[in-house]
Amino acid sequence: MASRIPLRVTITAGAAALAFTVTACGSSGRTTGGGSGDGTLVWALTQGSEATFRASATEWNKAHPDSRIDIQYFQNDPYKQKLRTAVGAGDGPVLFENWGGGALKNYVDAGKVADLTPDLDKNPAWKNRIFPSVLQSTTIDGKVYGVPVNGVQPVVLYFNKELFEKAGAEPPKTWDDLLALVKTFKAKGIAPISMGGGSKWPDLMWMEYLVDRLGGPQAFQNIVAGKKGAWSDPAVLKAAEMIKQLVDAGGFAKGFTSVSADTGQAEAQLYTGKAAMILQGSWGFGTIQTGSAKFVSGGKLGWTGFPAVTGGKGDATNVVGNPANFYSLSAQADAKEKKTAVAYLKDGVYNDSYTDSLLKGGNVPPVKDLDAKIKAADNADWLSYVYDLTRDAKNFQLSWDQALDPALGDALLTHLDQLFLGEISPQQFCTQMDQAATK
Repeated sequence: MASRIPLRVTITAGAAALAFTVTACGSSGRTTGGGSGDGTLVWALTQGSEATFRASATEWNKAHPDSRIDIQYFQNDPYKQKLRTAVGAGDGPVLFENWGGGALKNYVDAGKVADLTPDLDKNPAWKNRIFPSVLQSTTIDGKVYGVPVNGVQPVVLYFNKELFEKAGAEPPKTWDDLLALVKTFKAKGIAPISMGGGSKWPDLMWMEYLVDRLGGPQAFQNIVAGKKGAWSDPAVLKAAEMIKQLVDAGGFAKGFTSVSADTGQAEAQLYTGKAAMILQGSWGFGTIQTGSAKFVSGGKLGWTGFPAVTGGKGDATNVVGNPANFYSLSAQADAKEKKTAVAYLKDGVYNDSYTDSLLKGGNVPPVKDLDAKIKAADNADWLSYVYDLTRDAKNFQLSWDQALDPALGDALLTHLDQLFLGEISPQQFCTQMDQAATK
């Protein structure tokens, strides 16, 4: 789970790069961006940050005409498989964006990713401007294998203030409050919650938060550690039962399992008044603002944290999501490619214009001393909320599908989708995940 609309970036020498089609041809070595074979390829993900990437590329190209950056976009779902295939075949990009966690560790263990620690240590001003807690997501055995490139991405509950006011309702503080709101909005012919369930990963946000609220961070840490039977922990089973309860109560908009999360359809249901709430990452703010700037500027968009669960062990300040997205450097990069890539990461990312652009798009960069800029920025209330939320959280859990080994993450999305569809029971979900964890 993360910003979910990928893009491709090509750093070329000289003239602009030609269009590039991803192929995995391991015997031929890494593919370059230009048809002449003189480019340095970068793959990246974005959603809600497109304007920042474009502005950064334009600024970099003007200052560095001999190492240009050209950006191309494509949909999310095929991205991880393309990356796995290309990197595994020795044909991957020089820089690739990722979420850290289990997938990145696999690449590191396979010797596919370069250690950026020496470069960061040689440039303390670069290293020290990044939140240490964020760098932890790409720190493996004390070495840093990626640097953040966008904003912090906690998952929050967005709501349509206008619909709530008309219904005389308040944002939910507890799970029982949320269930009561389902009845309230259904009675008025309004979908309580919209969701892009067709993409599967939005389902995960509900499971992550409920397990945390019920069992605290340790419940998932047992899963990461491979503890036998961890998926059958009472907190996981209860979370699955609560998801079934919400689905059976009609909590989600009709047809939610066929709505793509990559098209903005789910967010559109919120700002067009068809749905009252949506649980989404902070990148959703940019999607909503792009879809209806008047909805945001008119004060109709509200946001709040995930509800507390009565009797649960988890702290209500805990958040899930992604500390940021990261660029990692291929271990196969030659000296020239590495020099170009590190220079861009150091000087082209998180400079003043870059952070200004992220803030303008509703994203909070994980860099220090931004208080004054946040207060002066558009949508300061939203930006301050995200900043405070992540700063004050007692635990910030990386999205499970990124924290886990990719194969187990894929199994999780498959079985969780089946749970939301009503094809398996909560107990079957736990059993199947325990089985998947032992493969």
